[in-house]
Amino acid sequence: MESGTTKIKLTLSPQAEKYARRDAPLAARRMAARGALPLGPIDLATVLFALAHDSDTEVKEKARQSLDDLPADVLNTVLKGPAHPALLSYIAHSQRDNEAACETIALNVHTDDQTIAFLATLPIRSVVEIVSNNQERMLRCDDIVESLGSNPLTGRAVIERILTFLGIKGDSADSGVVDHADLSEQAAEQAVLAMLGGAMGEVAKLLASEDDLDDEELAGNLFATIQNMTVMQKIKLARVGGKEARSLLIKDRNKVVSSSVIASPKITDTEIVSIAQSRAVGDEILRMISVNKEWTRNYQVKLALACNPKTPQPQAIKFLNYLQDKDLKSLMKSKDVPSVISTHSRRILTKKGKV
Repeated sequence: MESGTTKIKLTLSPQAEKYARRDAPLAARRMAARGALPLGPIDLATVLFALAHDSDTEVKEKARQSLDDLPADVLNTVLKGPAHPALLSYIAHSQRDNEAACETIALNVHTDDQTIAFLATLPIRSVVEIVSNNQERMLRCDDIVESLGSNPLTGRAVIERILTFLGIKGDSADSGVVDHADLSEQAAEQAVLAMLGGAMGEVAKLLASEDDLDDEELAGNLFATIQNMTVMQKIKLARVGGKEARSLLIKDRNKVVSSSVIASPKITDTEIVSIAQSRAVGDEILRMISVNKEWTRNYQVKLALACNPKTPQPQAIKFLNYLQDKDLKSLMKSKDVPSVISTHSRRILTKKGKV
């Protein structure tokens, strides 16, 4: 059978096949599309899936309705069993609001990676947890990491787990990046990027020719090249790239990419201060900085986080207690911070008798 422009080969029992064959009588196909067939759950669902792509409109519409309305016990058996990946994909899309169904599909080893990537986009926290715990799938399919990084439900704990799986944090996996410790930082960066090839190789060429370009040209060319990278290439670049690359990648819409920047072993305290001041980064990045005890020992980081309106308010308020009076007075009068921050600054100063 064909689904869109993709040919799909379905395996059916002889009893089931007679209902799904293209040359089966139209009356038989229309009867089968109602779903009242003496077949096991997977055979039944597969027949309905085949008929959902029938050339006859009535057969197609009725089969889709029957497939969408499968009894819960039948559906659960299908989703747990060795169903065809295309069938699981169809059900994942049609049952996208069914949390239990999506969880089961996410756990099924027969589900293909693209369906997992789709599931990772859904606003279902339990599915995000299931997908983000599958290291093997994430390592072989960039789209899954892309989907998780774009999902609003992907929080700090999940991001850190993904980065660990990808070898960006901890020692649980190999990131595929060689340190080249015997080379200078710039030479190591160029060597690794060139080795990775493709868009990464283009970055290496840009870095090698940076002496021939002014800062604006280099930034523009680097930005254009990064736009053509896969999410995994961006993550690797965040780990081995220089300050210019990190300054662009920290603003990436994908939270896993931007988080990999602050997980880079090459990032400096000065960069962390700059990121904490930026209103172009995501609040998840600011939250991750705010819980890092090493970074928040720096007074300028605390001040930047307290002043940044994108910092989650509980964290921003906490840092007010460590600020100098002159900075509290500035925040008290500022129109650029949330009212709760200026109000709390005034409260602290009032307790000190400074207002």
